[in-house]
Amino acid sequence: MNQYLALRVARVIEETADARSLVFDVPVHLGERMRYQPGQFLTVRVPFEGGWLPRCYSLSSTPLLDEPLRVTVKRVRDGRASNWLCGELQAGQTLEVLPPAGVFVPRNLDRDLLLFGGGSGVTPVLSILRSALLAGTGRVLLIYANRDEASVIFKDELKVLASAHPQRLQVVHWLDSVQGIPSVGQLAELARPLIDAEAFICGPGPFMDAAVSALKGLGMPDARVHVERFVSLPGEGEQLPVASSDAAVAAQLAVRLDGEDHQLPCDSGETVLAAMERAGLNPPSSCRVGGCASCMCTLESGDVELLHNDALDAGELAEGWILACQAVPTSAQLRIRFPD
Repeated sequence: MNQYLALRVARVIEETADARSLVFDVPVHLGERMRYQPGQFLTVRVPFEGGWLPRCYSLSSTPLLDEPLRVTVKRVRDGRASNWLCGELQAGQTLEVLPPAGVFVPRNLDRDLLLFGGGSGVTPVLSILRSALLAGTGRVLLIYANRDEASVIFKDELKVLASAHPQRLQVVHWLDSVQGIPSVGQLAELARPLIDAEAFICGPGPFMDAAVSALKGLGMPDARVHVERFVSLPGEGEQLPVASSDAAVAAQLAVRLDGEDHQLPCDSGETVLAAMERAGLNPPSSCRVGGCASCMCTLESGDVELLHNDALDAGELAEGWILACQAVPTSAQLRIRFPD
């Protein structure tokens, strides 16, 4: 089971009228557990009405500099967690967090990168962008859409980066208040110069859908299009609706994890994540409710039913991706592989 770690909030930075960054102190003894990759997130445990709300917030810091962990949170109307984090949390208080997780991570920082950020979706994109400029050699194009100029998070930081890397970084700001909501065709034309790049997309659902459609229209292969989707996770103790698992069966599970092969049993109705943990393995996971994609893996053979899925789209499902925390075997033999 996941174990939360207590981190002190060292600073609270007001980025815009409705967004703030939280900077954490990480004790030396937790340094290894809090190690992360550009594009990953923290799951934060937020107090609410006597209970707890787990929420995933992307890291906007880069692991390639000696700088503290920083997540950036945008206030959401009627948001139970974001309103507390943006309105009540103060520097010096402690938050419980899970170690960094997520698969929205470039495998090669030397590649050209085509980045789409919508609103606070720029947060993981900024971590990737900064890391690529520090350690990579490719070009980076950021297409950053916001409601208006006052909503632009990291405006000054992006200006400094673009000025410091004129040969490699181009930042295109799109303001709905000036240009209207970007269409698929408009996003395609902005992206066209770097169509051979690796694409990373994060933001509101309609913006991400439009960006994906734009890239597909330009012929970019699905394997080079990476989308980060977050949903509001249920509070601890709240139940999610689940699909029927009448077809669940006990199974023999073959797992490829961290370059090693494992064989283990999975009980009828048990998720493959639970079976692996029961066998002493430590597969990646975070939210455990099908909302963050940290535990996504490839189903190479056999059949499963996903009890709940808010993280994978139809294309990813068609490619064989599953969520280990929600996958219940419906065939007696399964083979799954986690990303290397």
